[in-house]
Amino acid sequence: MADITAEAAPRGHQPATAAPRRPPVLAVGPLAWVRANLFSSWLSTAVTLALGYLLVRWAVGFVDWAFVNAIWSVPSVNGTAQTQACRALQGSGACWAVVTEKHRFILFGTYPYEQHWRPAICIVLFIGLYIVSAMRRFWRKELALVWLGTLAVIGVLMWGGILGMPYVPQERWGGLVITLILSTFGIAFAFPLSILVALGRRSRMPAIKMLCVLYVELIRGVPLISLLFMASVMFPLFLPEGMNIDKLLRAQIAIILFAAAYLAEVVRGGLQALPKGQYEAADALGLSYWQKTGFIILPQALRLVIPPLVNTFIGFFKDTSLVLIIGIFDLLTAGKTAIVEPAWQGFGIEVYVTAGLIYFIFCFAMSRYSQNLEAELNRHRVR
Repeated sequence: MADITAEAAPRGHQPATAAPRRPPVLAVGPLAWVRANLFSSWLSTAVTLALGYLLVRWAVGFVDWAFVNAIWSVPSVNGTAQTQACRALQGSGACWAVVTEKHRFILFGTYPYEQHWRPAICIVLFIGLYIVSAMRRFWRKELALVWLGTLAVIGVLMWGGILGMPYVPQERWGGLVITLILSTFGIAFAFPLSILVALGRRSRMPAIKMLCVLYVELIRGVPLISLLFMASVMFPLFLPEGMNIDKLLRAQIAIILFAAAYLAEVVRGGLQALPKGQYEAADALGLSYWQKTGFIILPQALRLVIPPLVNTFIGFFKDTSLVLIIGIFDLLTAGKTAIVEPAWQGFGIEVYVTAGLIYFIFCFAMSRYSQNLEAELNRHRVR
């Protein structure tokens, strides 16, 4: 057939080849998705248009309130802010001057004003630790030393008392740095504890299994506020006379125990999701219990539960705001206290929006990183 076609074609001319045809624009791509999901029927079209109209109106109103009619600074007379211009807006515009005026208190709490550079450096060090720890090329044993060294520097900066820095007690700490301290230490210590508890719940030794089950069910059966209250009020009553543990440390321990109980259930779910053949294959290799767990079981189990793990991390990062019940000035508590001053009463929305934006930045970064990490670790399955 090919010979006949070639003979039929005129000499000096090659048979024309048809160019590859692309699928219609409305069949694949963004337009196809919009048509299938937003305008598939008259009811879907009406709902889409109504929601789009409301969204546009809200967006225009928010831009007018947050930017167009907003006031970013107000004059100050004898150290007292003159907020008459903000009050004259009567809600038509945001008064970001409260954030401009109180941003130091929101970020650093009651830390001495002239020493604010110290917690500011600590915040930068925490963010640097997060960034370095997120890069897989730094996942080596030396990373633990980097963490220990950086945390030691943070402790020196926050407490002071050496190198010419005045001593600052923990009662003066507050703001964003407290939120980062509670969440970082809470997750860093709770995660390995949760792994041990999850392994203990699957142990064949009845005493260890019963102890782990009792711990998890007891901690998960009460809210975090009650644990913080007991750590702050009840726990000191059982200490020997003359012995006192700092309030921040007691709150940190309560958060660690609470987080570990929830993370243990997430890790246990990953352990149960592994096929039985993985355990049998590890036993067939003649590995010990800890070799089997550390090299074969745990890496696969943790890979399976990355989304719920990060979801739990995000929840605990936000739950650190509950320390306000025991009088610790975290980010949210410092923001609420900043508007107690009569001159700034009535402008709490701006402060809450700012605090919410800070929480959102950290939580969104954790969420995006977990998605990328999950895709990278599970790339072999796609292949």
